[in-house]
Amino acid sequence: MKTYLKTMMLSAVCAVSSCGGPTQEDGFEFTNERFADIQMLRYRVDGFEQLSLQQKTFIYYLQEAALWGRDILFDQNGRYNLQIRDLLEKTYRDYKGDRTDADFVAMEEYLKRVWFSNGIHHHYGADKFIPGFSREWFVKHSGCTDDQLLEVIFNPEVMAKRVNLAEGEDLILTSAMNYYGEGVTQAEAEEFYAKMKAEGDPQRPVMYGMNSTLVKGSDGTLREDVWTTTGRYGEQLLQIVKNLKAARPFAEDSLQQVVLDKLISFYETGCLKTFDEYSIAWLQNTEPLVDFVNGFTESYGDPLGMKASWESIVNFKDLEATKRTLLLSDNAQWFEDNSPVNPAFKKEKVKGVSAKVIRAAILGGDLYPSTAIGINLPNSNWVRAEYGSKSVTIGNLTYAYAQASKGSGMGEEFAFGPEELEIMKKYGDVTDDLHTDLHECLGHGSGKLLPGVDPDTLKAYGSTIEEARADLFALYYLADPKLVELGLMPDAEAYKASYIGQMQNGILTQLVRIKPGDKIEEAHMRNRALIARWAMALGKGKAAGGADVIEMPVRDGKTYVKINDYEALRQVFGEQLAEIQRIKSEGDFNAARTLVEEYGVQIDPALHNEILERYKALDIAPYKGFINPRYTAVRDEKTNEITDVTISYDEAYDEQMLRYSRDYGFGY
Repeated sequence: MKTYLKTMMLSAVCAVSSCGGPTQEDGFEFTNERFADIQMLRYRVDGFEQLSLQQKTFIYYLQEAALWGRDILFDQNGRYNLQIRDLLEKTYRDYKGDRTDADFVAMEEYLKRVWFSNGIHHHYGADKFIPGFSREWFVKHSGCTDDQLLEVIFNPEVMAKRVNLAEGEDLILTSAMNYYGEGVTQAEAEEFYAKMKAEGDPQRPVMYGMNSTLVKGSDGTLREDVWTTTGRYGEQLLQIVKNLKAARPFAEDSLQQVVLDKLISFYETGCLKTFDEYSIAWLQNTEPLVDFVNGFTESYGDPLGMKASWESIVNFKDLEATKRTLLLSDNAQWFEDNSPVNPAFKKEKVKGVSAKVIRAAILGGDLYPSTAIGINLPNSNWVRAEYGSKSVTIGNLTYAYAQASKGSGMGEEFAFGPEELEIMKKYGDVTDDLHTDLHECLGHGSGKLLPGVDPDTLKAYGSTIEEARADLFALYYLADPKLVELGLMPDAEAYKASYIGQMQNGILTQLVRIKPGDKIEEAHMRNRALIARWAMALGKGKAAGGADVIEMPVRDGKTYVKINDYEALRQVFGEQLAEIQRIKSEGDFNAARTLVEEYGVQIDPALHNEILERYKALDIAPYKGFINPRYTAVRDEKTNEITDVTISYDEAYDEQMLRYSRDYGFGY
């Protein structure tokens, strides 16, 4: 599971006018690369130069493995994505006309959006991009005569959404993602995997369907096209395996070598039991400084929540910041025991919870260019129950986001008053980091499924419910005196910053990421809306003196969110957490559907238009992503052995994307 930025006030990037050209501030570097609704940033990998040659070499080969998976994600996101990307890049490189021409400028922006989203659909909202250049111009300059490909690019009705979660529709047939073959229906897929699960181990089920495309033969029979070095994505996986094998001699201990061996075996065989063995070894390997994620991981891109997108991150510990997360993991049993949920849904003994703050060294696949700020893995419920989980907060990325938000004007525009603004400025950075720690380290690792409950039973609502569960766990405990006692919170007032951010973002500011007339689709956004709007409903009349816990006052034509009773809001969060955990533990699909559809999907059009107008005046981009650093291996001329690995930060966005396509792609 991943955590994305929670608070638009803190995550909003600076406008180009305030950033100017590339500048550096306290180890963070802005760029002046901005297009559509996106601002590009850079992250620093401070401490890399001080690593040993063994560690640098290990990172070098792991980052090569991370970059070779890029084309897998492009294809998973849509069956025409690689063809379209190659066609756009060729046109971009070979264009001989005026590069200030309106059509070329529009095509350049379109290409940059395709790069950023790893396909032709928005990375967050999942809607297809509408080209700002004409079909006739593109045919003339690209030489494309493939009518089907042109329809996919230019017809807004064709493959309109990458992931459709609309209730009552066939979620597979109406989604453009490429996890299911032509003609496979939602009912067929659900029946196929229900039968597979019924025949499998009910106590320790593998993650069925995680690493395959479900396809239909000419006779109507369904089968899995498994992703292996000799099957689908074989060319890419062979290169990934090659670099994992090259990294193996530089692993920091023998267990880390076992982790690599298990992952390589999984890629070569596609065996899901081997994947569980890899996951167990990976989460138990906590001693090395350098670590990585590489593989088919998260299921947000599958409307059924089963099939996993490919992603990778290579990282090393921030030893000083990790002291914070170790305090949480060392006290995991206390948090579980004191949770406000039904004891029947709690873990009697919390196992194997490990947490750390890391510095990202490279981002790949579904973590690039847009990335999470926290990760908790593995996703297998039985592995988590028996062996625990590993959680990370990505410190250099959260720092980069925080630096980029300074001076954006979001706080002044959307905070109800000076008191709320001062609380956010004073405590926002602390509570945001701690919220991520609690969400990933303890929230996702808390609770348990009742015996016999299928982990996929919540279907399209599963991701939203899981993110709400982890967020509510964090929100409830941020206000607990235990955090002050542990020295993690500066005082008993600090938690209020997170409460303000949660309510403001869930009700108001995240709406800037949605087009007028659309509903909320993305799981993390649905989660935030669900928590905030449901909290408003539950808090009616529960504040001191019988007032509402939360209200939405209007001043000078602008809507705000005001919390009247913070302690009462904490009790509301506890009530929500108890119900969300019950839904998860019992697999109550109907309750999940009711909550998400009632509170997490619909948008008030008038409020939406107001928020968009206020945000537009700030001239800032609602999304941001990162340009990776570039690593170069320095080799001995005679032996070809690596003698050093250098890092640089001067590659432009288009240069990096074109290099990745050239050096880590096979072309179409």
